[in-house]
Amino acid sequence: MDTRRKQRMFDLLVATGFKDIEIGYPAASAHDFDFVRKLVVKEGIPDDVTVSVFTPARADLIERTFEAIRGAERAVVHLCHATACLWREVVFGMSAREVVGMAVEGAQHLVRLAEREPGSDIRFEYSPETFNLTEPELALEIANRVAEVVGATAERPLTLNLPTTVETHSPHVFADQVEWMHRNLDRREAIVLSVHPHNDRGTAVASAELALLAGADRVEGTLFGNGERTGNVCLVTLALNMFSSGVDPQLDLSDIDTVREIVEDCNRLPVHPRHPYAGDLVYTAFSGTHQDAIAKGLAALADRAEREGKDVGELPWQVPYLPIDPKDVGRDYQAIIRVNGQSGKGGINYVLKAGWGVDLPVELRRDFAAVVQASADALGRELEPPEIWQLLRETYGLDDSPALPAGTDEHEVLGQLGAEHGVTFTRVHFTGTPAATGAPATCLVALEAGGRTLWGLGQAATTTDAAHRSARSALRRAGLHEGAR
Repeated sequence: MDTRRKQRMFDLLVATGFKDIEIGYPAASAHDFDFVRKLVVKEGIPDDVTVSVFTPARADLIERTFEAIRGAERAVVHLCHATACLWREVVFGMSAREVVGMAVEGAQHLVRLAEREPGSDIRFEYSPETFNLTEPELALEIANRVAEVVGATAERPLTLNLPTTVETHSPHVFADQVEWMHRNLDRREAIVLSVHPHNDRGTAVASAELALLAGADRVEGTLFGNGERTGNVCLVTLALNMFSSGVDPQLDLSDIDTVREIVEDCNRLPVHPRHPYAGDLVYTAFSGTHQDAIAKGLAALADRAEREGKDVGELPWQVPYLPIDPKDVGRDYQAIIRVNGQSGKGGINYVLKAGWGVDLPVELRRDFAAVVQASADALGRELEPPEIWQLLRETYGLDDSPALPAGTDEHEVLGQLGAEHGVTFTRVHFTGTPAATGAPATCLVALEAGGRTLWGLGQAATTTDAAHRSARSALRRAGLHEGAR
């Protein structure tokens, strides 16, 4: 990630409300070193944000890390090394005792270098990498030794970060490990107990949630789960899971699409369309049963708001299949229902009502749903809302007769047309103004002919003319339009 993208990501994290931000691994990368120096020298770190920098437990790399943060008002140096048996034997060629010594020596070096920066508030974080694969007693011993070396107190706590570096067990196992550490640490009051879940088994969010219940104070992760292999825990998902349960994560995710766009630009990786809360399709239903339930839920919420004289946003959110109100993350309701060959009458009617104010009668919904499904199947794709509206007009709105004289009554008009053609208009339904067409009145009528119910749609400047046109449309569909007035 170049400097431009690093800066853009940092600015996003600050704007979103993160207060602890790891800004780089300066000993490993010139780009990271330069970026850290840029933030420090140009005083680009807000007063309420603490930055951290990552370093392995090697003296030369620790020293390079301190060079990067020299002059910072406040920073955390994050010491990390693997502790599990496989890594000890294969990567380091060390015994368990030697790895304990590595941790102690690294911590001692942190303290010595921090003492040389009297103008800076330098604090420490320690990660026994591969904690979840490390013998619990060894992990506890190392953590206690590091806390002792850095002199952790309640006023100056050590952040002890417990990673699932490679996720290998179910989330409840990790939670048990975290709880055991929580209960057995020597200086628990001087420890900020943090977790750092990876997603190798696809359960990083669950691991984080259970770890918090088990005693953890803090979670490290990334936006949308970027990271090694299958990535780190997604903090967006974790935060909005809390939000959906009534817990304020104190992060501003009210414009989720902008957050996603910036992250995609910085990481050069797309966010999946079905990524929780942020994907293009996560508030969208194609299934007819889901669409019907959502449409009814939204209608019930709107009815309740009207009865109580409140805005919908003031009521508890209760809509089937939508765990949060899409508007809370900057989405609207227009894309909630998308129509294809599997869509049902409720979803199709929702699209018409949301876009054009047209609320079809229940009987017509079934009739028109068959028309829409046949069209979607024939095209082999979903239909856009304007296509559905046009299909409704083409199917039922066949008349454009001129306006009637002023003062004509619509019921009289329907009675005369019915008498002329020997039919009865059995249903008359006026509905809202179609915003997209500008027509002020819409009428739908039905007649019985040959054992079938045939509907007609009419739109005009007045309800009388709309009724007249809808009746003529129904007559035309019944083959009775010749001579219609």
